[in-house]
Amino acid sequence: MPDRLVLLGSKGGPALRPGGPWPSSSLLQIGGRSIVVDCGLGVTRGLVDAGISLKALDLIFITHLHSDHVLELGPLIHTAWTAGLATPVGVFGPPGTSHYWRRFCQAMEFDIEIRIVDEGRPDIRDLVSISEFDEGQVLEQGGLTVSALRVEHPPVTDCFALRFEHGGKSVVFSADTVFYPPLAEFARSADILVHEAMLEEGIERLVARTGNGARLKGHLLASHSFAEEAGIIASDAGVKRLVLNHLIPADDAKIGEADWTDAVRKTWAGDLTIARDGLVVELSSEKAAQGEETA
Repeated sequence: MPDRLVLLGSKGGPALRPGGPWPSSSLLQIGGRSIVVDCGLGVTRGLVDAGISLKALDLIFITHLHSDHVLELGPLIHTAWTAGLATPVGVFGPPGTSHYWRRFCQAMEFDIEIRIVDEGRPDIRDLVSISEFDEGQVLEQGGLTVSALRVEHPPVTDCFALRFEHGGKSVVFSADTVFYPPLAEFARSADILVHEAMLEEGIERLVARTGNGARLKGHLLASHSFAEEAGIIASDAGVKRLVLNHLIPADDAKIGEADWTDAVRKTWAGDLTIARDGLVVELSSEKAAQGEETA
């Protein structure tokens, strides 16, 4: 299994629009492990389309509890269970993740109980372990090391960047964050930095479409990073490749890949990938693989 990153859902925010991309989720395959990072709507279909057997679901990490990052966590695990999952799944998330999982299982209690009796399935509640984390080392297992850094995503206080390392390779996810300089040290020399990005020229049109007006605009400006700021973090960190993801807006017909590239090139001169759903970035070679476009 090649080490690779698959961007399953590339848009920021929970809204879905015709023909647009799906919210946040990624697949990181490293050191023989298949790791899901965030579970926005569409993660289950994205994993299937990426060739992943759901019954082999292994590790899941949630950066924070905004719906575009966690809404399909329960449905993903439940669907994997109905597909034949019978081995343990480790879920790592911020405080509140255990509460989410308990409430999901309660909501699905009728279906869970009847399938255990009628179809002879193991109890899904016994298969899933939830580990809530804070800053610092989150996991060290079989050569895989995962660490977390609290970032600034107000009003959410428990939002964490994640760094995955195995066999000398490293991938960092910024999570949702306003421009946060300490992230550069956290991402130092990473092979890939996956950083959220926003374009100023698209914000006014976005808030006009959603109807939240000034309140939504205020949230975006206080809680997210512009593409140029992502470039600063990548440059200061000395990463090998910057991947702009969690794009805001990601479904504006007047904004294309060239606009994202032009913005980030003001501060980042290195290898660059602009996310889109299903895009694959290989970790095993310098250049991109299947379907990747490099600017």
